[in-house]
Amino acid sequence: MKIGYARVSTDDQNLDLQRDALTAAGCERQFTDTASGAKAARPGLAEALAFARPGDVLTVWRLDRLGRSLPELVKVVGELQAAGIGFESLTERIDTSTAAGELVFHVFGSIAQFERRLMIERTQAGLAAARSRGRKGGRPGASAETVNAIEALAKTDRSPGEICKVLNISRSTFYKYAPERSPMKKPGETGLEG
Repeated sequence: MKIGYARVSTDDQNLDLQRDALTAAGCERQFTDTASGAKAARPGLAEALAFARPGDVLTVWRLDRLGRSLPELVKVVGELQAAGIGFESLTERIDTSTAAGELVFHVFGSIAQFERRLMIERTQAGLAAARSRGRKGGRPGASAETVNAIEALAKTDRSPGEICKVLNISRSTFYKYAPERSPMKKPGETGLEG
């Protein structure tokens, strides 16, 4: 059985073009969503996937109706294949129930993996370049004024929660600069070890 899935991003857009194409392609059942492709919650797609059985084919008018990114498309189509469900995109003429269509989608999967690796390599190269110039990653530390206030207030009987609220800091920042007040400190430690 062919199952159609159509999606538009806003209420102003119309599903008619997609529905007509899915009907012409022989979809016996259709599911729809009016939601941005970036949103994780797409109830129509969830219904279509729950309805589909092994041997069925999920059909979309265009690839971007199923997912906004190549990795997302590869993930969804991989899940369909694992469940024995085919995938067809009418505009791009991809049909994973055929050998040629499956090959095209494997090429897409390889491109998505290549894209992920390039992104990781670029990030690592950027961090290495920054380190070679003496810069460290991560968030900047607290200002000298804040550190002085933490150290002074840590010596009072005020609770860490009160101090954090007054200085508008997180508990991790408080304990970083006042380790002697840490609930994880063992008896006899000064907080200066290590």
